[in-house]
Amino acid sequence: MNNIISNIICKSRSKKILNSLRYKTGLFAASRKDVSTGYNVAWIRDNIYQAMGLETFDRKKAIKTYHALLDILKKHEYKIDWAIMEKPDARYKYIHARYDPLSFDELLEEWGNKQNDAIGALLFCIGTLEKKQIKVVRDLHDVRILQKLVKYLKSIEYWHDEDNGMWEENEEVHASSVGACVAGLKAIQGIVKVGDDLIEKGRDTLNFLLPKESPTKEVDLALLSLIYPYNVVTEKQKDAILKNVEKHLVRQKGVIRYKNDYYYKRGGEAEWCMGFSWLAKIYKDMGNKKGYRYYVTKTLSVMTEDGGIPELYYSNSEMYNENTPLGWSQAMYLIAVA
Repeated sequence: MNNIISNIICKSRSKKILNSLRYKTGLFAASRKDVSTGYNVAWIRDNIYQAMGLETFDRKKAIKTYHALLDILKKHEYKIDWAIMEKPDARYKYIHARYDPLSFDELLEEWGNKQNDAIGALLFCIGTLEKKQIKVVRDLHDVRILQKLVKYLKSIEYWHDEDNGMWEENEEVHASSVGACVAGLKAIQGIVKVGDDLIEKGRDTLNFLLPKESPTKEVDLALLSLIYPYNVVTEKQKDAILKNVEKHLVRQKGVIRYKNDYYYKRGGEAEWCMGFSWLAKIYKDMGNKKGYRYYVTKTLSVMTEDGGIPELYYSNSEMYNENTPLGWSQAMYLIAVA
């Protein structure tokens, strides 16, 4: 009973927290708007996951976020055209990952901005909603941008393009990035033109890489995205990913991204809180009530007194970093308990 009451209270708090990170444009800050880490700006990927969390209680606002993302791409459409005409040969020629949430300007600071999964994620969310008869596409201008994103993924040859991945780090072929593009292309097919061969090239790469994330990472938290939300893996691949993540990455306060991760490392790898909610959602979808309850309880245990969920805790400690609350973490919790 206590857990049920806790979930009701924490859901209410998480909704308020997530809403507090929204700007008037519909875009989200990754964390608090006054944070000093740079997380007060808008990432395409973070905004998509935050919008998915928002969908659980306010679909209208979530759609406004997708519209804002499309408007960003319209503002920088010349860059998409440039990449379609000629495969980018430099990082700055790719669609950028981070934007000013009010002006929609690119933030030019180098931040591992080759993030192909963000484009796949946007196509996936819009396509999935449209196929549920939930209107996101406003007009032919939106259709034009969506079609150009498909052409963009073809031009960069996403199926073997070395990007910075979900964690914005070293450039290599990431299964999570390829899988996001596969899911996005499949979801948007029929809304705009997408050749089957473009999807199959990505599937071939997944079958070659999995259950590894990349040539240098055997196990990675990002692989969970291939199960939820993208559902682009076989049962065998799903089982292997879950087994490896739980065996090698789950810790007391969260899930480490991968072994030897140096981001916020103090004695050991930082423990990412959203990993618990991610696993809870996956087990919920599998009908595994025991696994679901376990990871929801773990999520509740890492919340701050006001219901905020940090980005991460330092290894084997009660200390969390400044990116608290993290919008992505709050969203994943809301998705898990919806």
